[in-house]
Order: sequence, then C-alpha cells, then structure tokens
Amino acid sequence: MTKKEEIIGSYKISKFPKDRIPTLDFLAVGDNKHYVKGLFEVDVTYGRKIIDNYEKETAIKFSFTAWLLKCIGKAASEFKEVHSMMKGKRKIISFDDVDISVPVERVAKGMKVVMSVVIRKTNIKSVKEIHEEIRAAQSEEVDGATVLGEDSIKRWVKLYTSLPKSIRRFLIKKLLKNPLRAKKIMGTIIVTAVGMFGKFYGWPIPTTSHPLAFAVGGIAKKPGVINDKIEIREYLTITVLFNHDVLDGAPATRFINKLNELIESGYGLKELEL
Repeated sequence: MTKKEEIIGSYKISKFPKDRIPTLDFLAVGDNKHYVKGLFEVDVTYGRKIIDNYEKETAIKFSFTAWLLKCIGKAASEFKEVHSMMKGKRKIISFDDVDISVPVERVAKGMKVVMSVVIRKTNIKSVKEIHEEIRAAQSEEVDGATVLGEDSIKRWVKLYTSLPKSIRRFLIKKLLKNPLRAKKIMGTIIVTAVGMFGKFYGWPIPTTSHPLAFAVGGIAKKPGVINDKIEIREYLTITVLFNHDVLDGAPATRFINKLNELIESGYGLKELEL
C-alpha cells in the first residue's frame, strides 16, 4: 500500500444514478426564480388523532402526506394565484385543477432513489383516493429514470436522461416557458415531506422550479392554548416557497391562513372516522 492510499483510506466509486438527473436539472433552472420563503408551525393534533384511530381499527398504515395534499389542494383551489405561472412576459395563467408533485422513495436496479409522482386534481379527490395513489406509486415496478404513474412521460424521461447536460438544461428552460407543458410534466405544486424518511424536526428549505413548494419537517409535542387552557399539542413544521414573480404577500398570507384552518380542523378526514 502506498503512502497516498494509507492517508485516503478505503473508498468505493459508484455510478451516478440516471434517476437523479431530471431532479438536478429542474433544481438548477429553479435557482433563477424569485421565491419568498415562509416558516410556520401548524397544530395537527386533531387530524393525527383521527388517523391514529383509523390505523388502530383497520390495521392500515394511512398516509399522513395524503391528508396534507388534500388540505393544500383545497386551499390552492380557493386562492388560485398561489400556483399560477407566467405565460410569456406579460401574462399569468391560473389553473382550476391542483396537481401536486410528491417525491417517494423507491428501489430501482438495487439502489434506493427518490422519484416523483404527480397527484392530479387533489382539490376534488378524497383523502383515501390520494392515499391510494401514493401507495400505488410506492409499489410501482420501475426500471431506470422515470416519472411514476405517467406512461407517456416515462418514455420522454428515458430519452431525456441520455442527452448531454447543456441540451437537457436548454430543454428544461424551454419547457418551463410553456405553463401547460410544465403542468403536465411536474404539476403546479411540490410537497417534499422530509419527515417521511426519518425523525426530523426543523424547517427544511427546499429548492424548486414549481410556483409553489412545501417542505414538511417533523412533528413535536409542545404546549398550546386551547379554550384559554394550556394543553400538550402536536405541531408540524412547514416551509413554504411562493414565486414572487406572480404573487404578492397579501394573497400568500390569506392562503396560509386558510391552509392552517383546514389542517387544524382535520379537513377531509371525516371519511376515516369509524
């Protein structure tokens, strides 16, 4: 063994997974947008209680993220400007349907990778329907770089990842200039639930190219005031990014207030009450 090898120690070189290429390209392009970041906590005690009771009665592990998507979809449908996109330099396009991209962890070719699934029309789907789509994506068989659940897009992604980086980034920029194509590929909102992959408490700061992005942290028990009494409550940390190019502070604040109201009231979970 040479002196250099003794200093460095043992190591392993692995091939960079193609599955990560689209994510890196979208993040690189998203750095050019002007985002306003907000960090807040929301009381999820009531919703968590309903989900816990449902799991105990049915022995089904229910997706907490599915419930958050339902609440975000409802709030975004009432304040459409939060997930609007620029169309050219002088127009803004707003969408009625709320399509949310969610990263899920999968095993592809023996390696753990994170892939995205776009849940369409979360504003009109039930919590159970959203839950089933997420679980289907988590169990979907994959082979190489892809977008879960979207057959037409899968073929595009496999071709895309074989191109040189300069061409890929050019195509991404061109794609994002067309809001209709962008919505088809990636939805209008992304929700990254860092807490899904382990215990985490804090405010993660995501990087994105979506008009609206959420990074969900962990849940901690803290004292809260309910009916003028101090109780131990469960609080979830959330970071949100708004595209300031299309949105001002006032509608963003109204959207967050509505979202907080929906989450604290357990919106959409009535169908789980047994």
